[in-house]
Amino acid sequence: MQQHERERYSRQIKLPQIGEDGQEKFLSARVLIIGMGGLGSPVAMYLAAAGVGHLVISDFDHVDTSNLQRQIIHDQDSLGESKATSAARRINALNPNCRVDVFDYELDDEELENEVRHATVIVDCTDNFTSRFELNRLSLKFSTPLASAAAVRFEAQISTFDPRRADTPCYQCLYPDTSIEGATCAGEGVMAPLVGIVGSIQAMEALKVILDMPGTLTGRLLLVDTTTMEFTSLVLPKNSSCPACSENKY
Repeated sequence: MQQHERERYSRQIKLPQIGEDGQEKFLSARVLIIGMGGLGSPVAMYLAAAGVGHLVISDFDHVDTSNLQRQIIHDQDSLGESKATSAARRINALNPNCRVDVFDYELDDEELENEVRHATVIVDCTDNFTSRFELNRLSLKFSTPLASAAAVRFEAQISTFDPRRADTPCYQCLYPDTSIEGATCAGEGVMAPLVGIVGSIQAMEALKVILDMPGTLTGRLLLVDTTTMEFTSLVLPKNSSCPACSENKY
C-alpha cells in the first residue's frame, strides 16, 4: 500500500477489524454491481470511496428525469446518457484509483458467467425477479457471495447469500416460485432516502464479505419499514426442498 492510500483510507485502517491487511483486501477486490439505479448509486459510491480496487458495473437503461429523485450517482447533465457510463464518470471523480469496467447493456450468458466467476462478491441492485433468480443461479454455480436487496414505497428487504457455506440459504429459499411478479418503483413509487439507506447496507455487506467478517446478513432477512423506522431481522433458514440449492449440482 502506498502512502497516499494510507492517508486516504486512514479512518478505516484505524479500525481493528480492518487495519492495513483489510484495506489491502479492499484494494484487491473485484465487485460486480448489477443495476445503477436507486440502490446501485450508493453501493457504487461507497465501495469506490472505501477503496475497492475494481468495480464492474452493468445497466442497459438511460437516465431520465424521474430517476434524479433518488439515483444520486446521476445528475442533470446525465439525462439521456447510459446509466453505466454516467455512474462510471461519477465514480472516477470520487476515486480515480478505482478501476471501473462499464457494460452499458444487459450482461447475459457467457459474458455474465465470466463476470460472476471473477467477482469477489456480487451486489444485486436490479428491480426484477428474473434478474435476481439468474444472479442467484450463477452465485451458486461459481460459489460467489451475493448481496441482494429490494426497495419500494417506504419498505425494503436485504439479505446476503453465501454459497461457500453449505448450511446457508440461497435467494430461492426465500422465493422458490420463479413465476412471481414483484412491485416496481415505476408502478408503486418509492421514497428517495429509502434506497440510500438500503444501498448503504448492501455496500456494508459487500465490504464485510470481502473482509470475511462475521455478522453478515447470511441466513437472515433484514426488513426495513421507514414509515415507523423499524428494522426487523428474521432468521432465513435453508429450504430443504429449494429448487435451486437443495440438490446443488455445482
